[in-house]
Amino acid sequence: MQTKLLINGQLVAGAGAELDVINPATGMPIVKIREASNDQINQAVESARKAFRTWGHTTPQERSLLLLKLADRIEQKAREFADLESLNCGKPKARALNDEMPAIVDCFRYFAGAARCLHGSATDEYLAGHTSMIRRDPVGVIAQITPWNYPLMMAAWKLAPALAAGNTVVIKPSEMTPLTTLMLGEVLAEIYPAGVVNIVNGRGDSVGSPLINHAGVRMISVTGSIATGQKVIQAAQSSVKRTHLELGGKAPVIVFDDADLEAVVNGLRTFGFYNAGQDCTAACRIYAGAKIYDKL
Repeated sequence: MQTKLLINGQLVAGAGAELDVINPATGMPIVKIREASNDQINQAVESARKAFRTWGHTTPQERSLLLLKLADRIEQKAREFADLESLNCGKPKARALNDEMPAIVDCFRYFAGAARCLHGSATDEYLAGHTSMIRRDPVGVIAQITPWNYPLMMAAWKLAPALAAGNTVVIKPSEMTPLTTLMLGEVLAEIYPAGVVNIVNGRGDSVGSPLINHAGVRMISVTGSIATGQKVIQAAQSSVKRTHLELGGKAPVIVFDDADLEAVVNGLRTFGFYNAGQDCTAACRIYAGAKIYDKL
């Protein structure tokens, strides 16, 4: 079982405190993993900064091809990833394999295509003798923190667009469900140049906080609680880091007067309790005339 961090292209053991990773189905430890130390967090960010000098200037074709290669490798190892996700999260293997893995692979392939479409939105002459244009440039090092309910899927949602745009990343999975993200580190180390993606593991106070407060981080992306979001905003304000926050969503529902109530009940039963109700998607399901519209 892969339990090492990924720093500057190398898989290394954490040098911080030792944490138990629990199987929620049994309450028993699966494995013990050491957190990243402060020095290792610094190394991860600095390696990402160094890698950005080159990665930030790669062509859309180069970034697209690597994302496609990553998608292929995940697809080849889908059953291994699904088995490990089931073990660590306590979710049925069938759901992890048949629902999540295809979506994860598709996410990387989608952004492989999107990498080729990062065009400026306007070009015109607003001042005589001068042409103005808008271009899109990568931000730099992005600190990403993922939640415990869909560990590999949330890692895909954060990694794929960041890499497609030419950014480098330091990602921290939830210390409760880090195993598939750490396993992904093996694949990333094979495909990406050193430092483009770094993975550090640990608790919010000991690893997440020093990561988002690091001066070398230019943007923070977090999916988690409102309390965590407040900490991110506080960390971002001193150096004006960009932020991307998904906080506390739990599928609110609007039911119109003319809705098919049987369809409403069936939909609520299915989507309200899917993944044991542990969904962070802020979806609004509108039921009207027996038709269901999903609004993300």
